[in-house]
Amino acid sequence: MAETYPRPRFGEPRGPKNRVNPGSRLVAVIDFVTASHVRSIAFLMLCGLLLFLPGFFNIPPIDRDEARFAQATKQMVESGDFVDIRFQDDVRYKKPVGIYWLQSAAIETASALGLPRAQLRIWLYRMPSLVGAIGAVLLTYWAALGFVTQRSAVLAALIMASSVLLGVEARLAKTDAMLLFTVVAAMGAMARAYLSWKRGEDPAHPPWSWPAVFWTALAGGILLKGPLILMFVGLAIVSLAILDRSAEWIRRLRPVWGLIWMLVLVLPWFVAIFWRAGDAFFADSIGGDMLSKLAAQESHGAPPGAYLLLFWLTFWPGAPLAGMAAPAVWRARRESGVQFLLAWLVPSWIVFELVLTKLPHYVLPLYPAIAILTVGALERRALSRSWLRRGAGWWFVIPALISVIAIVGAVILTRQPVFQAWPFVAAALIFGLFAWWLYDDNCAERSLLNAVVAAIFLSAALYGAVTPALTPLFPSAEIARALRNVVCVGPKAAAAGFQEPSLVFMTGTSTLLTDGSGAADFLNQGSCRFALVEARSERSFAQRAEAIGLRYNMAKRIEGYNFSQGRAVSIAIFRSEGTE
Repeated sequence: MAETYPRPRFGEPRGPKNRVNPGSRLVAVIDFVTASHVRSIAFLMLCGLLLFLPGFFNIPPIDRDEARFAQATKQMVESGDFVDIRFQDDVRYKKPVGIYWLQSAAIETASALGLPRAQLRIWLYRMPSLVGAIGAVLLTYWAALGFVTQRSAVLAALIMASSVLLGVEARLAKTDAMLLFTVVAAMGAMARAYLSWKRGEDPAHPPWSWPAVFWTALAGGILLKGPLILMFVGLAIVSLAILDRSAEWIRRLRPVWGLIWMLVLVLPWFVAIFWRAGDAFFADSIGGDMLSKLAAQESHGAPPGAYLLLFWLTFWPGAPLAGMAAPAVWRARRESGVQFLLAWLVPSWIVFELVLTKLPHYVLPLYPAIAILTVGALERRALSRSWLRRGAGWWFVIPALISVIAIVGAVILTRQPVFQAWPFVAAALIFGLFAWWLYDDNCAERSLLNAVVAAIFLSAALYGAVTPALTPLFPSAEIARALRNVVCVGPKAAAAGFQEPSLVFMTGTSTLLTDGSGAADFLNQGSCRFALVEARSERSFAQRAEAIGLRYNMAKRIEGYNFSQGRAVSIAIFRSEGTE
């Protein structure tokens, strides 16, 4: 029996619709969970855990940003100073304090519950990112309810949960998953105020819930990553004001009271850090970090269009469907809902494409808008029937490419085929193939769900099996393990040649970062000291040791690969004679 539906407008109130002939068991699952909001939320949380937990606990600290954030938080907990931000003796003022407070709360809670060595467990520092990623998925569902049906809102949230980029950020102890959480909250609240105004609703007592969510989210985003969230919100407001020739709807967000509330939340720490460090924080975070991104910072430069190319990987498995939805979105661009979502997406995307410094996660807060636009076109049965349909093959190509690269890379690095990953790889390929073969524009939902299942199995293979097995990529973990096995009490270390932040995090804040000559001097100062000397620094270490009469032994040599610098490393662990 053919299904027929009226084509609703984005942002219009929706009534429930009964689907006929769902076409697959996966679609039947969606039928079941969308019977209530409670089921939908529970289902999305379960999917988030299945997608984000593989590898979450056993992948070692990733250099360099994750290890820097974790080490700064570790020092905050060690010192009890929750205002200043430091990496060893250097200030770290590139980002505000929000993520460090969240990570500190996770560490302090775990310690209070009696978890041993909580400060050395990197997964605890990742907990805010996991919570932020799952929260962003749920908020995508909530935001989408303002534009599409409950069923389509679940699909939009699934697209976000299974996206490659969010899967990466959910496993990293950084700011970006939590920033996404705050942006989606702010934009979802703003969308409700805007669409209410566009529909001509004029309630006698406008709700306070929208302004409360909006301004609290703005405050959280500022404490996490400075004024970046203001760019997303501000560009969207300006774009809508130009298109509508009015910004009257902003009054529904109660800007006076909201601005006061936001300042109450953010000013105390900014005043405290200014009192402590003067204008150093503002100079480093705004001048040294934000404005420097206008140039190609840290060799991360790329030409305009780079994010568009990366999109087909980082937004997989939603990317093929987004490509097919693009013509329908363009045709509907004057509709209120589409107009809002495009105002969320397009201006900020253009800014990121024009800025020379490009990192994949910068555009992550724009992906929920794409997900909602995509399911809006899917809901209308308005997906392209042109050559864009060939993009369905991408559902199979990506898991095939990633699986081959991961397994071949594991064989090259470890000489092991990582057999435990193979069943998950096979399942990912099968479901990706189903997504491709079963695709047609009338049953696109079925293909999308198969692609999401492929993403779940691919996550288990890549993060749960392959990555933890790549021990050469994590030499800091091997060094820390070797130092934990020494006989003497309270070993101290100095590193020469290999000075990644993960090494400081795993071997201790007091780890001295020096050169080969300095490592020899350090070793000469007493017992229970260890010099971690990379092969390129061994000659200067040996020359200085001979000059000062240092007698030493090599405890162990660790071969690995420093992917931050893209080169192999060989690190010798030297100890002074008599140290066990």
